[in-house]
Amino acid sequence: MAHSHAHSHAHSYAHGDEAGAEGMRVLWISLAVLGATALAQAAVTALSGSVALLGDTLHNAADALTAVPLGVAFVLGRRPPDRRYTYGYGRAEDLAGIAIVAAVAVSSAAACYMAVSRLAHPRHVGDLAAVAAAALAGLAGNEIVAVYRVRAGRRIGSAALVADGLHARADGLTSLAVLLGAGGAALGWTWADPAAGLVITAAILALLREAAREIFRRLMDAVDPALVEAAEQALRAAPGVLGTGQVRLRWTGHRLRAECEIVVAPDITAAQAHQVSHGAEHALRHAIPRLSAALVHAGPQGPRGALPPRAPAAGTDATARSG
Repeated sequence: MAHSHAHSHAHSYAHGDEAGAEGMRVLWISLAVLGATALAQAAVTALSGSVALLGDTLHNAADALTAVPLGVAFVLGRRPPDRRYTYGYGRAEDLAGIAIVAAVAVSSAAACYMAVSRLAHPRHVGDLAAVAAAALAGLAGNEIVAVYRVRAGRRIGSAALVADGLHARADGLTSLAVLLGAGGAALGWTWADPAAGLVITAAILALLREAAREIFRRLMDAVDPALVEAAEQALRAAPGVLGTGQVRLRWTGHRLRAECEIVVAPDITAAQAHQVSHGAEHALRHAIPRLSAALVHAGPQGPRGALPPRAPAAGTDATARSG
C-alpha cells in the first residue's frame, strides 16, 4: 500500500505572512518617498515648463501608484488555499507585475510623445536652477527606493517587487537625463530638454524589457536552473536515496513548490520507502530557500538504475508530502 505523510501548513503560511508583511512595509515607505518627490517635481514642472521634468514626474507618479496593485497582491497572497484556489493566491503578485509593466510602458509613451512634440515646437525652459534641484531630488529618491525594493524583493522572492524596484531605478536615470537637459538649456540649446526626454524614454524601455522578461518567466513557471541542481544534490545526499527522477520547481508568488521523484532500493518495505521520502523532503526544505511545499515520490530502482514509469494505481511506492 502507498503511504503518505503530511506536514502542517502553519509554518509555510507563517513565513508567507512575514514576507507579505515585509512587502507591504516596503510599499508604504516607497509610496511616501516617491509621492513626496513627485509632488515637488510637479510644482517645479508647472513653473518651468520643462518637458523632460514632466516625463520624470509622470514616471515617479506612476511608480508610486504601482503600490496599489502590489499591495492588493500581497494582501491576497496571505490568504490560505481554499476549495477553488487550491494552490493559494500567490499568483496575484505575478498579475500585479503585469500591471506594473503596463504602467511603465504607458508613462514611457507619454514622455516620448511630449518630447517629440517639444522638438517640433521648441519652448523656453525657465527656472533652470529649480529644475536641476528637482532632478537631483528625483535621482536620490528613486535610487533609495530602487535599492530598497530590489533587495526586499529578492529576499522574499517577489519578482513583482523586484520589477517595481527596477522601475524606480529607471526613474532615477530619467532624473539624471533631466539634469543634463537643464544644463544644455542653460547653454541656450533649445533642443536639449526634449532630447533629454527621448533619452529618458530609451533608458526606461531597456529596463522595461528586463522587468517584462522576469514577469513572463514567472508566469511560465520558469526557475533558476541552479535551484534545480541544488534540489537534486540535496535529494541525492539524503540517506537511502540512490538517485533522482524528475525534479520540478515552480513559483507561486514569492513561494516555491516542489514535486520530485527519488530512486530507492527495490527490496525495502513501503514503510522504509516512506521514511526515505520523509528524510529526502526534509533535506530539500533545508537546501531550497522559500520552499513552502514539497511532494517527494519514491519508486524502486529499475534494471538500469533508473526510476521505472509510475503506475496509474498506487503499488509499492511511498510519497512524502509537505507544506
